[in-house]
Amino acid sequence: MRLSQVNSYLQGYVETRLAKIAVIGLLAVPMLHLCWQFLQDELGANPIEEITHQSGNWALILLLATLSVSPLRRLFGLHLLQSYRRVLGLSTFAYGCFHLSIYLFLDQFFDWSAIAEDILERPYITLGMTALMLMLPLALTSTNAMQRRLQHRWNQLHHLTYVIAILAVIHFWWLVKADIREPLLFATILLGLLGYRYFVRLRAK
Repeated sequence: MRLSQVNSYLQGYVETRLAKIAVIGLLAVPMLHLCWQFLQDELGANPIEEITHQSGNWALILLLATLSVSPLRRLFGLHLLQSYRRVLGLSTFAYGCFHLSIYLFLDQFFDWSAIAEDILERPYITLGMTALMLMLPLALTSTNAMQRRLQHRWNQLHHLTYVIAILAVIHFWWLVKADIREPLLFATILLGLLGYRYFVRLRAK
């Protein structure tokens, strides 16, 4: 390999790394802003409810963004997005953990008996907890090394993303008792993404 080729490869590698770091920084902004608003008492009359709601919203947005990568790549040739699917997936998990930590600490103050009662008696919390637990093996196996080790089983495992998305949308829908416009929007987007994948599979047969 020539020196110019080595330099070109290293430059591309560095640029890719820097771009991913920039994307991670941008994705962290909403979480940091929410924390700042909470500390500055800028989240209204019920700040705990507001930060819980907004952190959950961001987790859902990033989850749907992750599922949008493949359709956007296929339909519009945006192959560059493929490089950021892992970043989006891990950011989804981070926001999900942030959402859960607010519930455990600020809402329940680590009262494990009350938390267990909530999980058993409130179906939307049961679904939310289940969705986040299913994210854990996906986050742990997100590396290239795990992808090589698991081979075809990696794809099978990461199909759990669809189940997680369905559970997350239902979790939000059941949580909202009156105004269902937001969960309806998320449900419509998810239905479109799943419908597209089903259509692609039918055409491939």
